[in-house]
Amino acid sequence: MYILFFLVWIIFNGTVTAETIVFGLVISAAMYLFICKFMDYSIRKDIVYMKCAPCILRYICVLVWEIIKANFAVIKLMTASRYELEPVLVRFKINLKTKLAKVVLANSITLTPGTITVTLEGDEYVVHCLDKELAEGMNHSIFVDLLKKLEERM
Repeated sequence: MYILFFLVWIIFNGTVTAETIVFGLVISAAMYLFICKFMDYSIRKDIVYMKCAPCILRYICVLVWEIIKANFAVIKLMTASRYELEPVLVRFKINLKTKLAKVVLANSITLTPGTITVTLEGDEYVVHCLDKELAEGMNHSIFVDLLKKLEERM
């Protein structure tokens, strides 16, 4: 997290000088100490996240790919004049252990065009789909598999 803070500092600053680097190191250290003290963060969590970085990167790549595919599916649904949309609400349960994984799944569903997570209560999701075709396989998606693998590593 410290390195991330420092990189964001350099990117937002726009210049790389000795003063910028020194001041960035100090500011990054202060922010890192703040989150460690007040936001229940630790170096141990940094190590865990670094070990999970390949899985997180894979999840992000899969999410972007699914968003692209869903965009084309929604465009196809909207432009097909002979096809009538059948919106549907889907209820399903997913057994994810952590609250973070549940929220990431809900947000991933909402980011994917044609679907919106309406509620998340416990393990039960209610998702509105633009068409019943988009609702197929919602509870057996690749997102769920990747999040379960991430939970095992954390």
